[in-house]
Amino acid sequence: MQLSGKAALITGAGGGICRAIALAFAAEGANVACCDINEASAAETARLVAAADAAQAAFGRLDILVSGAAPHDPGGPVHEIPIAEWRQVLDINLTGSFLLSRAVVPHMLKGGGGSIIFIASQLARVGTAGRAAYCATKGALVQLAKVMAVDYAAQNIRVNALSPGAVETERTLRRYGSFEAANATLGQKHLTQRLGKVDEIAPAAVFLASDAASFVTGSDLLVDGGYTAV
Repeated sequence: MQLSGKAALITGAGGGICRAIALAFAAEGANVACCDINEASAAETARLVAAADAAQAAFGRLDILVSGAAPHDPGGPVHEIPIAEWRQVLDINLTGSFLLSRAVVPHMLKGGGGSIIFIASQLARVGTAGRAAYCATKGALVQLAKVMAVDYAAQNIRVNALSPGAVETERTLRRYGSFEAANATLGQKHLTQRLGKVDEIAPAAVFLASDAASFVTGSDLLVDGGYTAV
């Protein structure tokens, strides 16, 4: 099994993509600590840093971090976005990943290395109407991964972003009402002519977390059904 003997901390693991990643990691032999937050309060993000110490205490090591917590962002044009909504998206998507990394890296340094994966998006590379905060933070995560990859290469810590296209999740249902409506609106934007499924994203995270990706760092792995290809 690709992750046998490794310990992982996954945030945003209550549903959707990160739940599938947690299950895939467990199936590949990893010990997995799963965390999620109350979307109603961005301040909850800071509390996630304690999860790093808890995972280390439980497993005796911490090899993998998947940072995937994200709130629902109603969105809209910039001049109509409430400041509180903007701050919540930045606090959870971007600052949350920073805080988690800050808490996890010392454990990885002591353990001789690790793999950090930020769940970004195809919208880190292309824009879409009314999603200023989301697109900005996902683009920032790709850059954060690159900088951290440079900073910690000598310490054997690999840092990458994983960018799915539109995927059938509860967040998609909240935005479009049904997967049928989502596919009708977004499906044609993908070369596959459909949205992805969470089980099509999880194997990419397993790869990035595993020793099979030992030569992969500072990258943004697109699993987007060809959304950004044209």
